[in-house]
Amino acid sequence: MIDIGARIDEATARLNETIVSRSKTIIVVFLVLTAVFAGGMAAIESEEGEMDAFTEGIPEQDALDAVDEEFEGAFDAGEESTQLVHTGTDVLTREELVRSLVVLERVEQRDDLRMESADGPATVVAQAIDPEAETAAEQRRVLEGATNAEVDRTIRALADDPAFASIVSEDFNPNEASASAAIIVIDHDVPGEFSDDDLTDTQRAVESIADDEPTDLRAFGSGIVDEEFENIIEDSMAIVMPIVVLLLLAFLAVAYRDPIDLVLGLLALVMTVVWTFGFLGYAGIPFGQMMIAVPVLLLAVGVDFGIHIVNRYREETVQGFEPVAAMRTANNQLMIAFVIVTTTTVFGFGANVISDLAPIRDMGIASSVGIVFTFLIFGLFLPAAKLEVDQLRERFGVPEFGSTPIASEESSFGRLLSVPAIASQRAPVFFVVVLLLVGVGAAGYGAGVDTTFDEDDFLPPEEQPGYVEYVPEPFAPGEYTITGTINLLEDRFATNQDESVTIYVEGSLEEDHALEALEAPNDDPPSSLAVGDGGGAEAQSIVTVIHSYAEQDPEFAALVERNDRSGNGVPDRNLDRVYDELFASPAGTEAERYLTDDRRGAKLEYAVDADAGQSEVAADAGTFAEDFRYGSTATGEIVVFDAVSDIIFASAIQGMMLAVGLTAVFLVIAYAVLEGRPWLGVANVFPIVIAVACLIATMRLLGMPLNALTATILSISIGIGIAYSVHTTARFIDEYNQLAEPVPALTTTLSGTGGALAGSMLTTSIGTGSLAFAITPVLGDFGLLMALSVFYSFVASIVALPPTLILWARFADSTDGLSALTQRLGIRE
Repeated sequence: MIDIGARIDEATARLNETIVSRSKTIIVVFLVLTAVFAGGMAAIESEEGEMDAFTEGIPEQDALDAVDEEFEGAFDAGEESTQLVHTGTDVLTREELVRSLVVLERVEQRDDLRMESADGPATVVAQAIDPEAETAAEQRRVLEGATNAEVDRTIRALADDPAFASIVSEDFNPNEASASAAIIVIDHDVPGEFSDDDLTDTQRAVESIADDEPTDLRAFGSGIVDEEFENIIEDSMAIVMPIVVLLLLAFLAVAYRDPIDLVLGLLALVMTVVWTFGFLGYAGIPFGQMMIAVPVLLLAVGVDFGIHIVNRYREETVQGFEPVAAMRTANNQLMIAFVIVTTTTVFGFGANVISDLAPIRDMGIASSVGIVFTFLIFGLFLPAAKLEVDQLRERFGVPEFGSTPIASEESSFGRLLSVPAIASQRAPVFFVVVLLLVGVGAAGYGAGVDTTFDEDDFLPPEEQPGYVEYVPEPFAPGEYTITGTINLLEDRFATNQDESVTIYVEGSLEEDHALEALEAPNDDPPSSLAVGDGGGAEAQSIVTVIHSYAEQDPEFAALVERNDRSGNGVPDRNLDRVYDELFASPAGTEAERYLTDDRRGAKLEYAVDADAGQSEVAADAGTFAEDFRYGSTATGEIVVFDAVSDIIFASAIQGMMLAVGLTAVFLVIAYAVLEGRPWLGVANVFPIVIAVACLIATMRLLGMPLNALTATILSISIGIGIAYSVHTTARFIDEYNQLAEPVPALTTTLSGTGGALAGSMLTTSIGTGSLAFAITPVLGDFGLLMALSVFYSFVASIVALPPTLILWARFADSTDGLSALTQRLGIRE
């Protein structure tokens, strides 16, 4: 029979021999590859429309897109438009209206800004006074020639026009003709080759013109939003990465205690990032906000690998071995552990590729490929470089500033780390049962963690944290306007989709019963939609437009009454004529927002209970849609975001289960093949499961939900955390094979490898925790959870693994039928 384990040992020995015998060649090859990957970094593209990437392809979003395309209001902003949000004490005074027209006139005069038309309170009022005034200059002259009283009268006359009401704030007072905010929409006539960058430049130029005028006009539009999203990524990187580097320098200086080793470790980390970013460029994977976490994750694993290889090498050199012999021994012990760690980490990170959300998939791909690069660089390049540098040091007499391992059995730190092994030797079963109960309890509590998806997670705070003021150039972030503008729009205008759902109805809406069919469900809506008088629904639809116009026009009211056989105010015959009269009236523009031209599609907008949760509203909306006699679909931002939340939760759970399953199976097979001891694989997974359960419980305790980025933390925690368990187990097996007693083997393991794990934990948790300084909240939460995950994994490997390995040593070899079977099959002699 073929001894697979022996073959693996032989291949590992050959690889390690190549590293120590051809170290110069390895160094040159890796430096050349680094130059190649550096070329790919120039091809990296930023994620455009990051929010769209999460909702793309979701049925609820497709329905919302169809509704938005089918029903366009008079002042709905298109993709090639710039919105000016006008704010002040009263933006409807003649002076303020004139100032806004001065801005439009200056924009109109600039051919490069391609202004096709503009709509806003000033244009509407001016044309109401003089319908012949078509240009901004003509409209400005009309208002300059009008009296304040004439302007006020015109505004009061427009008060009942739904189109006018849609562009002024909710505090609009018709009696005083005043409002604190208004929206002006500038449409641009752009050619087909007009790029996103061109649109951004156009909108920024409009913003510059508005800023020059003595009035508060904020420019807003898709170009500005895309630019600020891109700047958020760059600014977050500019703030986070220097902090990461400084903290790494500080902690690696303590861990390595030698400047040359420190430089080698940092060089390997930089190479890892260059290779990964170069891959993104060559593969055409966009770099969005979630990708900021990738280099931090790679640094976490890279630091772990680097500290282990240098620390294990030093353990040999302090015993008097020459550099080549010391590196050969260190590599032989660590290479298999590195392969296992790399594979299990790829399982953890790569589990995110099963997500239905493109940004999460891309992050899973990038981090998985990056981990493979990390293994190659730290497993091959760093040992070769370390060996060459030490040989040069010896040749030129350069002293070593710190060549001892982080901890040993004789040190106080080493004795402290070995306490769990000594404490658990008398009652390992008790410790394992207690830890198991802790894990089950934590998992049960953590099962109640919330799941959310919100655009605000990706936006910078409206008021940046105080520390930003002290960030020096060139790392200081720029100013952001989109969050403040979005909040302003939501606060002052009745356009907040977060507080409404949309029902899209399809069918022949000219049938006599059509309008009553639209109204009937409103009498008994689900609880989250029962916000109207008497517990009914509060709806905006073609029926409300009919009622509104009937109150303004007696002739139309008579038409409605003649065709209302049931006497409930809803016409139930001759609907085609009612529609024709409505669409031909001044209310026709508003009617187009709720009924299609072919009368086969209708939109109904429903206010929702502000205290109701996202999932409750979405579920109620779906149930409510089933009550309509026609084919109906529930959509709207709440429904879409709830669908994304469901996908995020499913991805988190599926990714975690996949990561645990693949990791457990791989470790069982790996230890069966390598050691003939498959139950070691189960022992390895146990502490990580405990750590992940505690992490979920902590998320719920801190009120941190599973969102687009933090949902990946469950599988990533397995990928990061398993390294601590594997390194401990790998060293334990080496010592156990020599000492044949579990407690002495664990004492040596925890005092030696445990010291490297402690250094790795401190460096990694502080490094990943630095994401808390990122501008966007979602990255800050992810950084904090990563730091906690690393800490929990370290504690679990020191506290939960020793009693588990003691139990394994006592019972596994004597009861492991699978081990005996593998031995009989010749997998391991």
